[in-house]
Formats: sequence, structure tokens, C-alpha cells
Amino acid sequence: MSSGLDLLLWGAAPYASIALLVFGTIWRYRHDKFGWTTRSSQLHESRLLRVASPMFHIGLLMVIGGHVLGLFVPKGVTEFAGLDEHGYHLISLVMGSVAGLVAIGGLGLLLWRRIRVPAVRGATSISDKYLYVVLVLVMLAGLTNTLVDNGLRGGYDYRETVAPWFRGVLLLDPQPELMASAPLDYRLHTALAMVLFALWPFSRLVHAFSAPVRYLLRPYVVYRRRAPGSVGTRDPRRGWE
Repeated sequence: MSSGLDLLLWGAAPYASIALLVFGTIWRYRHDKFGWTTRSSQLHESRLLRVASPMFHIGLLMVIGGHVLGLFVPKGVTEFAGLDEHGYHLISLVMGSVAGLVAIGGLGLLLWRRIRVPAVRGATSISDKYLYVVLVLVMLAGLTNTLVDNGLRGGYDYRETVAPWFRGVLLLDPQPELMASAPLDYRLHTALAMVLFALWPFSRLVHAFSAPVRYLLRPYVVYRRRAPGSVGTRDPRRGWE
């Protein structure tokens, strides 16, 4: 039986976070297209950025891939494919640790650069500061899940609690009691992630929804020449005209 707080945190809060993410993104796109940007600071400093940015983004993509596999793919599917719980646990521990350390290492360098370089520090907005705090806490909590629960404590099978709860939220059938029974650090990681997604549309993270897909489909530059006799047939105009 779920308590009132559990119903609020794991039954209502996820939908509030999703609503802010979806409708906030739509609002931002309609009313702040010129603000839809990463606010790149590469002109201020590029040496650290060349190392930190790829580290952060590659690690983050690995982290996202692990979350997709762990949350969206039911346990029965991986077992049917021949991957038992022990094998899944080892892969999750090794790959999750590598991904988390790479992502947090890249984020740490980005934050050090933002603090160390005056021009970059001056370009940091108030929303950026709040965003970085939440992002750091989310990633540290996630890395704690991997290193402590899945490593030092011998492993926790979140695919029996957190993952079914997550899929239930997407299917409009949340089961708060599943999430309420998860370890504290898993609940903290999930709660912080909901805060991050709620802030997403109002921060520079909206650039993650933009991909230059049309550049892959556009034709090469087409050079056209004027028809014969059409060049130089007009008298030159005065500059001020």
C-alpha cells in the first residue's frame, strides 16, 4: 500500500515533469526561437573545450544507451536472448561505470573551464547555474547507483522495481509501490531526474532536440550561369542609388 507521499512522488510528479518537458519545449520553440541555442563559448576558449565536450557527450550517449536498455527492455527479453541476470549485472556494472566516469569527467572539465575562464564565466546565466547543480547531482546519484548498489553491495535488480514502474508511467498505469520499495539512492536519482526534465525546456539543454537532419538531404551547391548576352547589359548605377 502506497503512502500519500509515494503517490505524489511516483504517481503524480512524473506526469508533471513530462507535461513541463513537452509543453515547455513547444512554448520555447514558438516564443523563443532565437534563444534556442547552446550559447556556445568556443570563441572565448577552445583548448579545454576540445577535450571536455567530446568526453561529456560520448559518456552521456553511453549513459542514455544503458538507460534505454535497462528501462525499456523487460528482463524476460534479455533472458530469452540468453543473457542471464549475472551476465547482465556484469555488463551493467562495467559499462555503466565507464560511461558514468567519462560523462562526469567531461562535465567536470566543462565546469572547471567555465569557472577558470573569465569570459566564459561571465557568459553563464542564472538558469545555467541552477541547471549545472541539478545535472551534477543527477549524474553523481546515478554513478552511486552503479558503483555502490551494483558494485559494493553485490548488485540490485532494478529491472524488477524501477523499470516496471517507469514503463507503467508511460503506459498510464503507474505503480508507486514499486518505486517506493527501491533503495534510497535510486529514488533520489529518479526524483532529481524528474527535476532535470522539468527544467529542460527553459535551459540550454533544448539544443538536444535539434538535429541538422536537413543538411543530410539537401543537394550540393548548384552553380548557375546567366544566359548568353545577359551579363553587362545594364548601365552601372551610382553607389547611393
